[in-house]
Amino acid sequence: MTGTVVTFYSYKGGVGRSFTLANVALLLARWGYRILTIDWDLEAPGLHHYFEPLLSGSPRGGVVDLVDDFLAGTRGPSAHAVPLGLGHEQGAVALLAAGRQDQTYTGRVQGIDWADLYQRGFADFLEQCRAEWTTDYDFVLIDSRTGISDIGGICTAHLPDRLAVLFTANQQSVEGVVDIAHRANLARDRMPYDRPPHLVLPILSRLDNRVEYQRAEEWQERCAQITAPLFRNWLAKNVSQDLMLRHVTVPYVSYWSFGEQLPVLDELTPSSDQVSFALETVAAVIAQQFDRTDLLADNRDAYVAAARAHGRAYDLDMLVSSPRPVPATATELIDELRTLGLRVDRSLSGDPEFLERGIDSAKHLCLLVDGQVSRWQATEADIFLRHALDSDGDRQLFCVLTRRTDPDKLPPLLRNLRHFEFDVGVRPRHVAQQLHDLVTGTRPRRTGSADADVLRDAAFALRGVPGEVAHPGRWTLVEQTVRGMAAALTDGDMALLKDLTVDLELLSDVRANSSRLAAPEGLHARIGELADRIDRRINVSAK
Repeated sequence: MTGTVVTFYSYKGGVGRSFTLANVALLLARWGYRILTIDWDLEAPGLHHYFEPLLSGSPRGGVVDLVDDFLAGTRGPSAHAVPLGLGHEQGAVALLAAGRQDQTYTGRVQGIDWADLYQRGFADFLEQCRAEWTTDYDFVLIDSRTGISDIGGICTAHLPDRLAVLFTANQQSVEGVVDIAHRANLARDRMPYDRPPHLVLPILSRLDNRVEYQRAEEWQERCAQITAPLFRNWLAKNVSQDLMLRHVTVPYVSYWSFGEQLPVLDELTPSSDQVSFALETVAAVIAQQFDRTDLLADNRDAYVAAARAHGRAYDLDMLVSSPRPVPATATELIDELRTLGLRVDRSLSGDPEFLERGIDSAKHLCLLVDGQVSRWQATEADIFLRHALDSDGDRQLFCVLTRRTDPDKLPPLLRNLRHFEFDVGVRPRHVAQQLHDLVTGTRPRRTGSADADVLRDAAFALRGVPGEVAHPGRWTLVEQTVRGMAAALTDGDMALLKDLTVDLELLSDVRANSSRLAAPEGLHARIGELADRIDRRINVSAK
């Protein structure tokens, strides 16, 4: 898949453009993306200062060397980018600096005649560079010079697919970025290359709303009005420009205003008042290609989780969380799941540090509930569900109930989830098999008659009914289908039961959506009773 070029531009300096780009690059890499950062602010380069702690040495080449490559007649750009040392990060970040920062740098920059270069075919050379960069990287983030200039035209019109324009609560700053975005689109229309109109992300930066709250609110609304035209070709119709701008407003935090700092390296799980929280949202919009903004408006954490889930490789298939009174049962369930080939471990839900860092170590979470849900388990389930609403909707939370647990007394968060119960004759290995089948998407092994296969399929489909769907009409259809299956089972009509099973599986195929509706009260209990009834029929026929 071809990568995306995003230019970070500001009409005025001092708005935190390089700061935002550097931190967004590290977030995208943490989420598994391959990132190239390019410092095209040749008159005042600064990206290398932000990345200095992660560089093995000072860059020996950069953008100005691309000009030398072209003038020397090379067929393509040389390898001037240097990788950053990110430790155990999943993705990668490389830096194409402005150039080698020595005594010759200023003279080399001042000696570049961009107009003459373009007359000699430099645009085609840049196209070759762009093609190589978008082949090797998922995102190319360009740090552009401020104001109106030849370099600004290269960075805002020629190279990018997207623009991220940063401005402060200042009339000249915000009006300047709107004007430049308009100019860039006009320039793209005159280019010989196929470039669609820009998608532009306005970012209100360095907003201090902690002291002068009223004035900050007034400027927030004013900036949303001025930048409204920039949202028109990508923002979901049911999302207001004001709300979107609030989501991507980077607050002023004095602690991070000194030097070139990377707060995303320290604020791994930021709260809403921290600067990394807003930076995560900006990174997520870029990762999502400016799409699915209705989800962002409805659930910001889910939106960020969707971006974070890119190429995710989980250490475990499932974590099993259990209260202290039933450690033996939990151990037996874990052992059975491991025997079936799943990577499973016990959750340390009573450890506060685990709740901050370990919740995403496994794809699925299973709560073993004995009597009532513990405080730690409730917190763990809440965090998991907020993180689990990814783009594929394939992370699941399961509840396994002991005989001392009343499903109707579970917290609302868990009441409508699919439940598995340890009952008379139901051992951990039986529950483990059911969990395995749901997690892996496999059906139970088939033995016996064709009717037994139909019954197994029906039980499997019933236990696959989701906890939530997008529209109330779907729950009506589910109820009708379940009643039909119960009647077919009573009448011994296996053909009808088979057809209704297929219908139920289709109704249970729920994709991620911005709106979710829980099941009508008692529906999952009736579904569970029917599934148990089918299990008993299977056991009788097997004897």
